[in-house]
Amino acid sequence: MAASIRGRSIIRLALVALLLTLTVGASATSPAASASAATRWTGGVDLYRAGVFTTQKSWLWCTAADIQIIRNIVDRQADHSRSSQQRYFAYMRAHNRYDIPLKDGVDPAGWTAGLRHFVDARYRLVASRSFDSALRSAVTNLRKTNLPVAITVSHGNHAWVLTGFTATADPAATTRFTVTSVRVVGPLWGLQSRTYGYDMRPDTRLTPSQLRGFFTPWHYTSVPMAWENRWVSVQPVGASTPTPMAATMHALPTRPAITADPKPSPAQAAPAASAGPLASAVSSAEVAMLANPVANDPVPSAPAAGSPSVVRDAGAAMTLAVLGVLAGVLVLIVTRVLRSRRGS
Repeated sequence: MAASIRGRSIIRLALVALLLTLTVGASATSPAASASAATRWTGGVDLYRAGVFTTQKSWLWCTAADIQIIRNIVDRQADHSRSSQQRYFAYMRAHNRYDIPLKDGVDPAGWTAGLRHFVDARYRLVASRSFDSALRSAVTNLRKTNLPVAITVSHGNHAWVLTGFTATADPAATTRFTVTSVRVVGPLWGLQSRTYGYDMRPDTRLTPSQLRGFFTPWHYTSVPMAWENRWVSVQPVGASTPTPMAATMHALPTRPAITADPKPSPAQAAPAASAGPLASAVSSAEVAMLANPVANDPVPSAPAAGSPSVVRDAGAAMTLAVLGVLAGVLVLIVTRVLRSRRGS
């Protein structure tokens, strides 16, 4: 009788252990467990804080200043140096997809390369078919990663940073949400400032309708580019919590020679603003062309080998293998106990 009771107890313990093993395995490999949970939803997100803004140091360097601002936000720095902007710009020019003149600055391939190298390897170029899909994917990825989104404005003539938004529901938890406002930063502020135009005070709040007047489809007349008439942005795609970059990724590369001095001259004074929400105060030299063909929104590019998502997938596979072995051992234990009971 005592042996029978002990046998039943062993069986119960084995079954409980097996159930716990399977439960842990399911949670370890689920999408929710593969990335840290986002912070508690309070109706909106704003990554901007005092001290992160920096004005672009030349008419050409809007994308470089955006990288500097985003690095300041992500790494909690306060770098406002001209030398950093110049190095970011030179690196991006060297990684342009299209051979465009110096006066046209950086194309989206170069901008994406700069964000991936200097900020976070999860940044991907997104070419959206509509304003609404571009905005929804941008705020969703901002929310999931807590990383700013880079957007092209004025048909690709200028570059802003999307630092926050409000919505009717949490984009990290549901697709049933409506964006009610956004927060934007434009690096021309301080060089060419406007209350409503290029550029507004950092962290300005806009409605989606107002943003639509600035965030417009890509168009570049000199060279046919792969994302003509698409809404171009560079979005962080990956885990919920930003993955720190390796120290080597933050190291500034050797700066290639620059064939012209992009520092503004008195002759490059800001043009007078015209009427309307698209009253562009962008200099003709401030054409920060941004480009590189990518998968259409909302499908991101496939992660490269060694990227955080690939590493997480490999870890999940290993976890499943270990749990499978443990489950097999537990099944053998239960089988042997049952056989011993039959024999007695």
